[in-house]
Formats: sequence, C-alpha cells, structure tokens
Amino acid sequence: MQSIGEMACRRNSQENSGKETVPMPARNDVRLEIRHLRLLTAVAEEGSVTKAGRRLHLTQSALSHQLRDAEEKLGVALFLRLGRKMLLTPAGEKMLDSARRVLAELVSAEAQVEDLNGGTHGVIRLSTECYTCYHWLPPVLTKFQAKFPRVEIKIVLEATAHPVAALLEGALDVAVVSGPPRNRNLLLTPTCEDELVVVMSPKHRLAASPHVQPRDLAGETIFCYPPKDECTLYQKVLRPIGVTPGRILEIPLTESMLDMAAAGVGVAFLARWAVAAYASTGKIVTRPLSKGGFRRKWYAATLRTRPAPPYVTEFITLLARTCAMDAVQAL
Repeated sequence: MQSIGEMACRRNSQENSGKETVPMPARNDVRLEIRHLRLLTAVAEEGSVTKAGRRLHLTQSALSHQLRDAEEKLGVALFLRLGRKMLLTPAGEKMLDSARRVLAELVSAEAQVEDLNGGTHGVIRLSTECYTCYHWLPPVLTKFQAKFPRVEIKIVLEATAHPVAALLEGALDVAVVSGPPRNRNLLLTPTCEDELVVVMSPKHRLAASPHVQPRDLAGETIFCYPPKDECTLYQKVLRPIGVTPGRILEIPLTESMLDMAAAGVGVAFLARWAVAAYASTGKIVTRPLSKGGFRRKWYAATLRTRPAPPYVTEFITLLARTCAMDAVQAL
C-alpha cells in the first residue's frame, strides 16, 4: 500500500512529465567576498589604487588583481581608469552603496556576537596633534575599561605631527585635533575648548599688563613646538596682522619651554591647563592674548565612511563628557 506522500509525489511526477525543468536561482549565490567590498570602498574613497593599497596593506599588483577578479565575477566594470585616477562607473556607485551598508551591518553584528561571547575586544589607535595633550586620558580610560576591559588603547606617537593624514590613510581610528581641515571623509565630534595664554617671566616687560596685545610681541623671542612653520601664535595671530617676532625657537618639551620662559629668554603660547602647576610656583606668569583671550576648539575625528565599532563610539562619548567637565572646573 502506498502512503499519501508517495501517491502525491507520483502524481506530481506524472503531471510534470514532458515539461522542461527550469532551475531556480540560488538565493545565496553571492559572487563577491568581504575582501572585494573593502577593496571597492578603499579605492572609491582614496581615488587611486596606490593609496588604497597603502590603506589595505596590499601591493598595487595584488590590489589590481583583486579588483579585476571582482569585475570579472560581476561581468561589469566598477571603475573608469583615467591615468592614475579611479572614477566609479554607475555600476560601481551601486556596489559602493551596498558595500558600505554590508560592512556596517557586519561590524555591528560582530560586535553583538562578541558581547554575547563574553565581551568585546579590539584596539583603538589614537593620536593627538600635541605630545602633551593626553591629560584627559587617565579619567577616560578608567571609565572606558570598566565597560570594555578587552579593548586596548594604543597611542600612535609617530602620527602626532600629522594625525589627520594618518587617519585618512587608515593608520588611526581616532585623531584628537583642533581646527581640523575641511574634508568630507571626516566625522568631527566636538569635545571641548581650551585657552592659550602668553607665558613669561614675572620680570618680563609685558608682565605688568592684564593682557597682551598681539602687536606687543613685535621683535619678541617666541618658543613653540616643532615644526616652527606651524607655530599657532605666529601663523594664526601675528602673521595675519603683519607682526614679526624677533625669532621663533623650536622646543619639543613643555617643561623646557617653561624653564626658558621663566629665565626671561622669551615667551611661549601654551594651554592654560598645561602650565597651571608651574604657574602656581610663581616662576612664570600667564596673560590672556588680547582682552577676550584666544580659545581653540578640540574635536575627535573619525572616518565618516569607515563603520565605527560601538566601543569607539563609547570612547568618544566619554572623551567629550570628561573634557567638558574639565572645562567647567577650570572656569
């Protein structure tokens, strides 16, 4: 005796006999791999194979081979090669949009899975534009590591001179900068403000004034961090109004700069928080630049086009909150 299932199968076989069988397309027949999506995103954002290869740590030939492989799998060109420039085709634009969504979703899913498996782990590569601008780090780390004990904070000192460039090249995850350049690839999160003050000996000719006017610094010796062609006081204050200092001396260490100022050799232009302890000894005095002072805004910069793991977002949130509290206490 046949079962109902066997009878139904036999009837369907008889009904379909003589008909051409059309294979159904596999729903999960994905031709590209994650490496192709990362490559597509890097080339589109960098605009050249050479820069994309540097970002992905691939040789130019390896990257070109992977790109050719992706285009052959899809059967369509993703980029127009115009000399060294790579411009997206309409197909490339479509794939880029999908690649960004897929990579963002993958980062989010991996973070959630790691949380279920006993906690997130990872590394945040960090740098600032100043060797001494890490005073906020200890309180941030205390709170951050309580929530993400398996995430390492790695300070990349070699990126200090050009943190934004290092971020754009993929060498950093977070760059803490003031006055960052306008770049559509950067996502800027405001963290705090601080004041730069003129630092000098109590016996200096300008110490008797409640504040220092920029023109008072004509002919004065100025200490600054290297390189001197990026000296904030000269480039942003004195040069625009035609004031020429006597000379500009590069001094890489804050302590040495303060000692030189205390000796009456010249003046420095430093953050008030950075010199507060030294000023309390009476060896130096600080004066605002002009009556209203000179303030700078700080930002945590990340790449807009690179999906940030949740722990990076939390780190930046804690940084902004901690710096804001420090600013209030300094008032």
